[in-house]
Amino acid sequence: MSVPVLTFFNNKGGVGKTSLVFHLAWMFAEMGKRVVAIDLDPQANLTSAFLAEEILENLWDPMASTPAGSTIYECIRPLTKVGDIREPVTQAVHPRLHLVPGDLALAGFEDQLSGAWIEAMGSNQDNLFRPFRLLSSFWLVGQMAAKQLEADLILADVGPNLGAINRSALIGSDHVAIPLAADLFSLQGLRNLGPTLTNWRVDWRKRLENWELPDFDLPNGDMKPEGYILMQHMERLSRPVKAYKKWVDRIPGTYRESVLGQSSGVATKANDGNCLARLKHYRSLVPMAQEVRKPIFHLSSADGAIGSHSQAVRDAWSDFKALAVQIEDRIWL
Repeated sequence: MSVPVLTFFNNKGGVGKTSLVFHLAWMFAEMGKRVVAIDLDPQANLTSAFLAEEILENLWDPMASTPAGSTIYECIRPLTKVGDIREPVTQAVHPRLHLVPGDLALAGFEDQLSGAWIEAMGSNQDNLFRPFRLLSSFWLVGQMAAKQLEADLILADVGPNLGAINRSALIGSDHVAIPLAADLFSLQGLRNLGPTLTNWRVDWRKRLENWELPDFDLPNGDMKPEGYILMQHMERLSRPVKAYKKWVDRIPGTYRESVLGQSSGVATKANDGNCLARLKHYRSLVPMAQEVRKPIFHLSSADGAIGSHSQAVRDAWSDFKALAVQIEDRIWL
């Protein structure tokens, strides 16, 4: 039985997606879950959030004596020739939290995946092993890492685009959560993202049906939308300020129409069950946490979190705990 994969996806960048994955990975570990975080964004921002520069330099230096499988690209690189997937060597961030590090070299894998997507619909059954191995490689690496750790959950971070790398990441995802900013760009991104998920889901099923006798396990490609998270909004008296309000009010209906294929109805934030959380902008706590590579809710007075910052740290704990519980309930952990 495979370990569930939850991917955080938005084709608009800059909404705080990577920070969200980072904090939730920590929170799930704090809650006693065993978690694998996998960085499938060629920019590798999640990896740099978790690991110090000295470690990154060693991981990405082609001349360094790092073990095979030390990054996601090193795990799948043999597939670019005639080899097979390598076992991942994860980075232990916490006893219950391990990272499959990202790699800037992953960007070069895009063309391989684009070609494999077409080849997977070929009529010669003997030629389908390689394209399916390529297309499911991210999922397979994640499952290998989860087996090593006996993990409960895999959290995946991806880049802000609709390219072949993200398509392969999403077909290996059981659940999808969508981080959104309260602005026009996120609203338009939802309109693009919903139909794209639907098309990828349908097209992957066609490919699964095309291979009559698969030689290895493959992901179902469910990509079930679990809801959206409204990121970094401004509040006054616990309500979004006026500049954001019109976008906040339009997101529920757009999510229903574009992502779920339902009537927009009269959903608002007050009654929208698809909104998993509304996370505040923690302002000066963010660079403070980044500097010490901690989640915001782990900051202490020694890190500079004093005075009003102390209350914000406690608020962050409550906010991320509530979000983690929501997600846990929805994916039946």
